[in-house]
Amino acid sequence: MGRLNDKVAVITGSARGIGKEIALYMAREGADIVLDDLNAGELEDTCREIKDLGRRAVLSNADISTRAGAAALIRTALDAFDKVDILVNNAGVPSRSTLMNVTEEEWDSVHRVDLKGVFLCTQAVATHMMEKKSGKIINISSTTGLNGTTGAIAYAAAKAGVNQFTQSSAKELGPYGINVNAIAPGRVITEMTRMGRNPQEVEIAIASRAAAAALKRTGIPRDIANLAVFLASDESSFISGQIIACDGGRMDRM
Repeated sequence: MGRLNDKVAVITGSARGIGKEIALYMAREGADIVLDDLNAGELEDTCREIKDLGRRAVLSNADISTRAGAAALIRTALDAFDKVDILVNNAGVPSRSTLMNVTEEEWDSVHRVDLKGVFLCTQAVATHMMEKKSGKIINISSTTGLNGTTGAIAYAAAKAGVNQFTQSSAKELGPYGINVNAIAPGRVITEMTRMGRNPQEVEIAIASRAAAAALKRTGIPRDIANLAVFLASDESSFISGQIIACDGGRMDRM
């Protein structure tokens, strides 16, 4: 028996990277999965992998940065499975601009997905979870939302907003038996890490990230997926409103 046996999990941004890994790990623990991503091709690949594990999966290409898209995603889940036990707000877009270089359009684009999308999906699922008096909501944040960074100011500000949204919604939803937590990954190697970098720059980034961690290695999506499964399971029933850094022991934060 898996830790998430017969649970239904909705996971945004699940075509690749951390979102895909969370989807696969939750499926291995017995959950049926609702996958959402605008990248339809890779999302179908993830769907096939989940079905190969013997679990059910349905696809959504909803734009979760809009109220209609978030509502459509949750409606897809309820139509397919009649319930939602777990929501993982993982969808996000990167930004590598400094304070003086970031444009208004880039700022709005990052916040529309990384912060507004979390709010809209949480609001869309909350009524259902409140009625059944149970649910697990897991927001994927970032350590940049805890202590800031240089060269990603829009992203850091959005993730700081995710952290405060997590704690505030945990207080409001707690009386209904709903746990709300956030995972703040540190330096994890994903497609986002490679975006806009040549192979040599990627190697330098990996080495610098490993050097900054007490464990002297760079994170991989599996590290985040393991924590997400724990937070989605009954084992974490007394944990809510927490921002949990998963960063290998970043020495500049210890």
